[in-house]
Amino acid sequence: MLTLWVSLLILGGLTFFALRTAPARVWMWRQTGEELFSAQVKGLSDRLGDLLRPGLRLEPQSLSVQADLPLLGVNVFLEQEADPAKRELAVKMAREAGFTWLRQEFPWEDIEIHGKGDFQDRRHEPYRSAWNKYDHIVDLAEQYDMELIVRLSNPPGWSRQDGNALGTYAPPDDYADFADFAGAVAARYAGRVRYYQIWNEPNIYPEWGEQPVNPEAYTELLKTGATAVRAADPDAVIIAGALASTIDLDGVARPGGNFNDLLFLQRMYAAGAAPYFDIMAMQGYGLWSGPTDRRMQPRVMNFGRNQFVRDLMVQNGDGHKPIWISEMNWNAVPDAVADKRFGQVTLAQQAAYLPLAYARIDREWPWIGVANTWYLKRATDAWEQEGKPEAYFRLLAPDFTPQPVYESLRDYAGSRAQEP
Repeated sequence: MLTLWVSLLILGGLTFFALRTAPARVWMWRQTGEELFSAQVKGLSDRLGDLLRPGLRLEPQSLSVQADLPLLGVNVFLEQEADPAKRELAVKMAREAGFTWLRQEFPWEDIEIHGKGDFQDRRHEPYRSAWNKYDHIVDLAEQYDMELIVRLSNPPGWSRQDGNALGTYAPPDDYADFADFAGAVAARYAGRVRYYQIWNEPNIYPEWGEQPVNPEAYTELLKTGATAVRAADPDAVIIAGALASTIDLDGVARPGGNFNDLLFLQRMYAAGAAPYFDIMAMQGYGLWSGPTDRRMQPRVMNFGRNQFVRDLMVQNGDGHKPIWISEMNWNAVPDAVADKRFGQVTLAQQAAYLPLAYARIDREWPWIGVANTWYLKRATDAWEQEGKPEAYFRLLAPDFTPQPVYESLRDYAGSRAQEP
């Protein structure tokens, strides 16, 4: 018995030292997405646990709609740029980086501002059509041969009896008001904009306002919005609101909480959501591990979580639909910023991780049609001044200075374009 324990101890020691070699560390990185040795060892134990779980039903061969499209997209805040020349420069630099898609919000509160059916902007003189800025955004997308993903969200205060008492993101009292707005946007841009996304992150706070999140209520909003968009433009493609990855369960019981994305989606299906979206959407943040992380645990957040969403779609008869990633990136937040809830990487790691993430999507996940980086730039440095970690997902500084990740993505897109 003593000989056995000594042998096991020696074997364990040899294994430990073998894992510390450079080739082993690279292999462990490819399995776990972790760069620290201690985290890699823990990650390997998690990977062993994956072998004990039932396999996922992914059925990549069943895809039939909106799958064979350019992959690279980026989130933009063009509506924040008061100067039309800066709007154009942002679109130009997005195109030069190799992006084909612009995910751009058309905020309801910024278009139908003062009351139902009122599309004038009288917040500042000179008064003008609230459509002007968005007409210019559509013009720019066409000028630079880019496709818009128009996100419809952020109701105006007049759409709720209590104004903004439940928060500025809370849904309207009457979903028909949202449907009328969505239909007006789709009618105005029919033949020019094809892709419309109904809401954003309805499963987490604060995107459903100061109230519990509600999968059934969101499904009803999706139904009314999608129906109106399709009536205004039969060629429109409806994208479901992007679900945020979370393991929290309290969001349906109290204001300020979040609700598990997989459970939220299953309740959407139970409420009859399937006919009302053509594309499922989710967020793809890497958070605390890199893009190579292969651990598959429903209670762990990592870049591979889309496989659980895909499995759930197949189980509900939606295997023919793709998933689009609405937002993805790693947070290069400096040490001086206290809030690190999105994880923390260096600028060099961020620049390395995003191209690797796109390459993995290309290689392994045919059900993902489009993946949008979060985000190109903001018009001001307000997030930075407020100490918000969101400021450090950017590809460009507010003054258009490229970050290392912008340059690495541009290089990746260029090499990808040269592939046969």
